[in-house]
Amino acid sequence: MGERIFRMQMLCGYQEPDNMVASLQVKVFEDDEWKAFDLNAGSPGFLVFVYAVLSCQHMHMRLGCVDRGLHLDSAEGDIEIVTTDDWMITKLRVAFSAQLREGDVSAADVDTIVQRMKNCPVSRNLTFAPHSETSLQFHTC
Repeated sequence: MGERIFRMQMLCGYQEPDNMVASLQVKVFEDDEWKAFDLNAGSPGFLVFVYAVLSCQHMHMRLGCVDRGLHLDSAEGDIEIVTTDDWMITKLRVAFSAQLREGDVSAADVDTIVQRMKNCPVSRNLTFAPHSETSLQFHTC
């Protein structure tokens, strides 16, 4: 049995207050290259689903940073969802790398934010994925 692999990338810039989104670019990996993702009524349904997972994770990462007093400059999020030929999810990997405007991040901050990301409403419905990974790294300007 084969598999289907879906990859998407989000690049985001933020502004105050509360890490509001100032710029957003989303790309999808198709035909061995990254292409701009244009969400519209003609977008393939499963890619809309992949975007929903990435967007939900991003929102909870951003708000988790606000709750912990972490001011974001930018972030890059990557998602990979692997399915069987009959569309059953076998792997979910979400990774964010965030650039802070200032400050330090503790291991407790990261753990709390990652847990919040895993509990976003879309991701909570993916508990059946046998291989699931969510990660978050921070860098300071």
